[in-house]
Amino acid sequence: MEQHLRAQGTTFYVVGLSYKKADAEVRGDFSIDETTKKSILKQAKKEKFPGLLVISTCNRTELYGFAKSSEELIKLLCEHTHGTIKEFKKVAYVHKNNEAAKHLFRVGTGLDSQILGDFEIIGQIKSGFKTAKQLGMINPFLERLINVVIQASKRIKNETEISTGATSVSFAAVQYILAKVPYISDKNILLFGTGKIGRNTCENLVKHTKNDHIVLINRTKNKAEQIAGKFDLVVKDFEVLKNEIDKTDVLIVATGARNPTITKYMITSDKPVLILDLSVPKNVHTDVGELPNVTLVHMDYLSKMTDATLQRRQLQIPKAEKIIKEVESEFYDWIETRKFAPTIKALKQKLHTMKDAEIETQRKKISDFNEEQAEIISNRIIQKITNHFASHLKDENTSKKESIDLIRKVFQIQNK
Repeated sequence: MEQHLRAQGTTFYVVGLSYKKADAEVRGDFSIDETTKKSILKQAKKEKFPGLLVISTCNRTELYGFAKSSEELIKLLCEHTHGTIKEFKKVAYVHKNNEAAKHLFRVGTGLDSQILGDFEIIGQIKSGFKTAKQLGMINPFLERLINVVIQASKRIKNETEISTGATSVSFAAVQYILAKVPYISDKNILLFGTGKIGRNTCENLVKHTKNDHIVLINRTKNKAEQIAGKFDLVVKDFEVLKNEIDKTDVLIVATGARNPTITKYMITSDKPVLILDLSVPKNVHTDVGELPNVTLVHMDYLSKMTDATLQRRQLQIPKAEKIIKEVESEFYDWIETRKFAPTIKALKQKLHTMKDAEIETQRKKISDFNEEQAEIISNRIIQKITNHFASHLKDENTSKKESIDLIRKVFQIQNK
C-alpha cells in the first residue's frame, strides 16, 4: 500500500519535533508564526513540492509533505526558523508513508498531546490546512487524509470521555496556583500577555479563583481591554509593568516574544512572588529563578501534572484507538480504490462508447425506437457492471494487478 502514498516521484513524510524530546527553548527556535508558515508554503510551491501541511504550536512543529527525501523538508524548515539542521536532528522524528499518516491521526486526535485529550491541536491542523489550500499546496491525498483525521477527532470527542474535565496548560496553571497559594481570592494576580493561552488562563482564573481584582497588561492595550471587558477586570498600561510586578503575589506570563520579557532586574521587591511562564520560547529569563523570593514555574512542568482527570482519560485510550483504526481503514480503502480508479473509469467510458454505438444502430433499425428509455436502462446496467468490477478489485483476496490487466485486455483498454 505504501507505494501509493506518493506523488510525482516523491514520498510522503512528516518531519518534526515535540515536547517529548525538545525542551521549550529548542521548540522556540523552530516555532513558526503565520507569516513564516506562508513563506515556507510559497517556497515549497516554487520548488514544486507536490503537497505540504505546516503545523506549529507551543508543543510541536511539524511539516507533512511530499518530497524526494526527508532532508528536503528538514532543510525547508530550518531555512525559515532560528534552528539549525544539526540542532533539529538531535531531537527530531521522521516518519514516512503509512507511519506518517498514522502519526497525524494520533496528533489530530489528542493522543500525542502533551496533555492527553487536549483537542486544541485539531484547530491548528484546520488552520494549517486552510492556509496551505489557499496557496495551492493541498493535493487530493492530503485533503482526504486531513478530512478523515478531523472526522476521527470529532468522533473521539463525542464518543469517548478522553476530553472530559477539560485540561490544558492554562487550566493546569490555575490548578497549580490554587494548590500553592492560600487565600487566592484575596491575592494580587497579574496576567502579562493576552494571546490565546493568556485568554484561556484569564477565563480559568476568573472561574476558579473567585478573584475580582486580576490585573491585565498587554503591549497592545486594546487587546487586553477587550478581554477585561468580558470579565470586568482591571487593565494597566505596559509602562507600569515593573511597578505592578512589585505589587503582585502571582505573575502569569503568556507573551509571544522571541526573547525574555521578564528579567530579574524588573523584580525589586522582596515579597514572595509566584511566577508562571506559559510562553514558548520562555519569556521569563531563567536567572529570575535565582531570586530568593521568587518561585518560577514553566509550562513544561505544568504539562506534566497528572491528576485523577488524566488517569481517567487514559482509560479511554483503547476506545479512541478503535475509532482511529476504523477511520484509518476507510482511508486506506480509499487509497486502494485510487489504484484502480483509472481502470474503472476507462471501463465505464468503453461501455458507454459501446452503448452509444448500439443505440445508434437500433435507432436506425427500429422506427418507433424509444431512445430515452434505452439510455436509462443502459446507463443503469453500465453502473451495475462497473460497481461489480470495483467490488471485485476491493476484495483483499483479489490480485489487483492481474485483475486490472485482465479487464484492460478483455475490453481493449489502453494503458496510460
